[in-house]
Amino acid sequence: MYRGIRLAESFLVAAGLALSAGPALAARVGKPAPAFTATDIDGKPVSLAALRGKHVVLEWHNKGCPFVIKHYASGNLPALQAKWTKQGVVWLSIVSSAAGTEGSCTPAEAREDIAATKAAVTAMILDPGGKLGRLYGAKCTPHMFVVNPKGTLIYDGAIDDHASTDAEDIPASKNWVDQALTESLAGRKVSVSSTRPYGCGIKYAKP
Repeated sequence: MYRGIRLAESFLVAAGLALSAGPALAARVGKPAPAFTATDIDGKPVSLAALRGKHVVLEWHNKGCPFVIKHYASGNLPALQAKWTKQGVVWLSIVSSAAGTEGSCTPAEAREDIAATKAAVTAMILDPGGKLGRLYGAKCTPHMFVVNPKGTLIYDGAIDDHASTDAEDIPASKNWVDQALTESLAGRKVSVSSTRPYGCGIKYAKP
């Protein structure tokens, strides 16, 4: 359905957003992950500090993005979420689309999206003002970050190494998030800690 949007175009989308995403990247691999406190779609508080002692995945989400659709419609992301949340990993899905732009949604619509895609996220956070997205320098959807139990950012980048919207690419792809979690939970250093994210540029609200 979305065949034809390939590597060069997707990188341009991500790179173009970097110019409009706001301040310089605050999140840096090997450094403490930027602290935040937010409220999820069920009105519950979510604090990175309170999650110390657990691995945390931050996944920037846009339900209308063909790159995101690829990973959800195929079952790839729901399966990855289920695999790791069963092992105690906290998975936070974050929507930083400004109100009225692609991907923006109400809490009720977000819950419908989770049910429709069978997502296995721990919580979903709506960030229409873009504060959390800018804090991490999130460029596109899906842009992935992994934080270790000490609160250190250990991965920043793409979900895998196939920057396309074609689900047929998934079986042959190297999933960087899965690899980072596998290595970190085994007590090993993450071998690939930073990659170039690909996807739909996040539609940030104007500062």
